[in-house]
Amino acid sequence: MHDSTLPLARRDLIAHRLDAGQSVHSGALATEFGVSEDAIRRDLRALAQQGLCRRVYGGALPLSPASGPVAARQAEAPAQKQALAQVACGLIQPGMTLFLDTGSTVAHLAARLPVLPDLRVITNSLPAAAVLMQRNDLSLVLIGGGVDPSTGGCTDARAQAALALYRFDLCFLGACALSQKQGLAGFDLADVDFKRQLIDRSAETALMMTTAKLETTAPYAIAGLDAVADYILAADAPAPVADALRAAGARVHLAHPDRSMT
Repeated sequence: MHDSTLPLARRDLIAHRLDAGQSVHSGALATEFGVSEDAIRRDLRALAQQGLCRRVYGGALPLSPASGPVAARQAEAPAQKQALAQVACGLIQPGMTLFLDTGSTVAHLAARLPVLPDLRVITNSLPAAAVLMQRNDLSLVLIGGGVDPSTGGCTDARAQAALALYRFDLCFLGACALSQKQGLAGFDLADVDFKRQLIDRSAETALMMTTAKLETTAPYAIAGLDAVADYILAADAPAPVADALRAAGARVHLAHPDRSMT
């Protein structure tokens, strides 16, 4: 089989698939285009240098779409995020000390947090705190520091130092990307450092993730898949991803959008 496309045209086709959120594999691409795997690896290396993907063993993963400011992401996939938040509420018990991390999906959870006795909420997220400060049925603490517009919260050294004062029954973690091979990842190094400490200080960690972030990657590793006890995914999440999370020892909860939210 001979390659019927010019190298740049082939590279554009691969880039289009990555842009659509598809992972790609060197062997399969080499067979499809009738070229050597070395040629495909050169294509992937060039695309990675352009910031369009991240190379992994045997292929490449698309970068997560969650790289823009949190204010811009807040309006993306609202029905899916609200459904995830609704399911996440079922994990919260009376008397818990919760941590709400930064992220647009966690902000949706803050808006739907159930009324339960003796609930304590600690957060570094300004959007979450802005919602919860209107309530008088819970205890709220905002961890301060320099505000990062991309995350909508405080993740610098001052915030990380403050985190050491607390222990949490349940943390709702935010993450930019998740893949079976690469685990959880983020775009901002200070934010990733904060999340690593947050996992260490939490008895259990839960993660809500929209389908667009699944099987994508970001530059900085947060943790392996086994760091999270409960994953809340949209109902259309790929079955192999859900199976991989279960194999890592996690509980997987699938959220079906309420049509009244759309």
